Amino acid sequence: METLERIQPNRQVMAFILAVFLSQARSEPIRYSVLEETESGSFVAHLSQDLGLGVGELAARSARVVSDDDKQRLQLDRQTGDLLLQEKLDREELCGPKEPCVLHFQLLLDTPVQFFEGELSVQDINDHSPVFPTREMLLKIPENSQPGTTFPLKLAQDLDVGSNGLQKYTISPNSYFHVLTRNHSEGKKYPDLVQDKALDREEQPEFSLTLMALDGGSPPRSGSVMVRILIMDVNDNAPEFVRTPYEVQVLENSPLDSPIITVLAKDKDAGNFGRVSYGLFQASDDIKQTFSINEVTGEIRLTKKLDFEQIKSYQVEIEATDGGGLSGKGTVVIEVVDVNDNAPELSISSLISSIPENAPETIVSIFRIRDRDSGDNGKMICSIPDNLPFVLKPTFKNFYTLVTESPLDRESRAQYNVTITVTDMGTPRLKTQHNITLLVSDVNDNAPAFTQTSYTLFLRENNSPALHIGSVSATDRDAGANAQLTYSLLPPHDPQLPLASLVSINADNGHLFALRALDFEALQAFEFRVGAQADPLTVYLVIALASVSSLFLFSVLAFIAVRLCRRSKGRLVGGCSVPEGHFPGHLVDVSGTGTLSQSYQYEVCMTGDPGTGEFKFLKPIFPSLLVQDPEKENSNCRNSFVFS
Repeated sequence: METLERIQPNRQVMAFILAVFLSQARSEPIRYSVLEETESGSFVAHLSQDLGLGVGELAARSARVVSDDDKQRLQLDRQTGDLLLQEKLDREELCGPKEPCVLHFQLLLDTPVQFFEGELSVQDINDHSPVFPTREMLLKIPENSQPGTTFPLKLAQDLDVGSNGLQKYTISPNSYFHVLTRNHSEGKKYPDLVQDKALDREEQPEFSLTLMALDGGSPPRSGSVMVRILIMDVNDNAPEFVRTPYEVQVLENSPLDSPIITVLAKDKDAGNFGRVSYGLFQASDDIKQTFSINEVTGEIRLTKKLDFEQIKSYQVEIEATDGGGLSGKGTVVIEVVDVNDNAPELSISSLISSIPENAPETIVSIFRIRDRDSGDNGKMICSIPDNLPFVLKPTFKNFYTLVTESPLDRESRAQYNVTITVTDMGTPRLKTQHNITLLVSDVNDNAPAFTQTSYTLFLRENNSPALHIGSVSATDRDAGANAQLTYSLLPPHDPQLPLASLVSINADNGHLFALRALDFEALQAFEFRVGAQADPLTVYLVIALASVSSLFLFSVLAFIAVRLCRRSKGRLVGGCSVPEGHFPGHLVDVSGTGTLSQSYQYEVCMTGDPGTGEFKFLKPIFPSLLVQDPEKENSNCRNSFVFS
């Protein structure tokens, strides 16, 4: 009891410490940076030192790194506390044009549970050169174009960002044109060809110039394209879109070939110079695969399934070109509208399958939920059935713990099947379920109980030694070793009663035996409090005692048999050998004085051939045999003893 009283406060302290750690998850993330293309296994940071954790604490608390996108790009050396790269990182693959490129991760520690938020900034290196979409650009300029006129050219793309990205354009030296670098609102840089003086088609009908794009790396990288300029006859009006930018919303589950929008451009010229055709302008491969435009009508249709979780919006550049080669540019902004097409996800971080029945509040599982949809479609409700002794507790971000509400009782229920249900708030609502099976392991919290509170046994005097006189039975609600019972005799209330020399009990099955012949005149009745204990040590002690008693009893029986055989001169009466004289007092002492009354003799009846030496043990008699006619009393069954 004192041990239990000492353990209980310790468990309460541990539960309190666990609650404190759960409530003190670090609010500010730890931030690190690394250059892209750094080799895998490279050192990132001394994580344990930065978090103020002791040496070996990460290993002792089963620390691990968890990424938001479930891809393990970082690894943790629990022994040294170092954070290392799991793989070589490509910033362009991870973030594309997005800047800064930040990977989010969490450090999760068990026993007690604690979370740390982390950010890894992937720094760009100048590993890409600017690239133009084509090898040659064809530009048609009317001969009556005035100096100062600007002609937009196709821009180059550089996958690097920041200072390593594209910075400016240059063009081969000439007296008619120069190039300007124009900054777009999206951060892109476009080349504009600027006319410096009047053109004369008859003097020079064509120009071939080299356009070069330079990035800001050290040393800088470059890409070039040939610009072929044709001087055209007069067509002094370029097409203009009636509205730009166009804005439209499209459901992500729209079927293929759905019409998105129809654009319109007008040209003030007449005839062929005023006839407009439409096309996508400098579109990426993804846009070309996703959308198509009718060159005559300007209708844009869907050619590839949309996925809001992958791309939320598109900016499609379009071009309207007239018959004279002049063109106007426009923009269509396509917003992808989320629909509830992703069921919630549940991933288990840790799980125990068995718990002792008397354990206090215990964490059964730690798991994370996620829904790739947005808005109400991405909002989630996590629940378990109400009729179970468990509760769900939110811990950090979308992490939850499944905790026992109170100590469990194996004897009431040995197994629980807990269904965790995660439902989103979209229309229609989608849900995910995960089943956890928890076994309740047994502890020795139930004492054995006898099937009866008392037993009454009857025995005739002068019984044979080692006679089976009855049995007792007890049960235990526990299981396994905790339910294995051992029977033993408890000390009698009367310390003068030599109980240990009168009866014995089988420690395994509760069978009771008379150790020696009893004398009614010396002892009419007595009372063998019996105990059933499940303590293994007691079991071993009882087995040892029973073994010693059995050896002693065997020795006594052997001695009696030898004495009977030696007294062969005894006469046979009705198939029973009646020994002459008296038994030694130390063998069949009832009164405790070591001798028997001179007026008593005892018979040992033999069955079958007297040479076999088999004893015939007298069986217990029924209460009806207690009252007998003294004249008809059998010499072998004189009186009955009552055991209670």
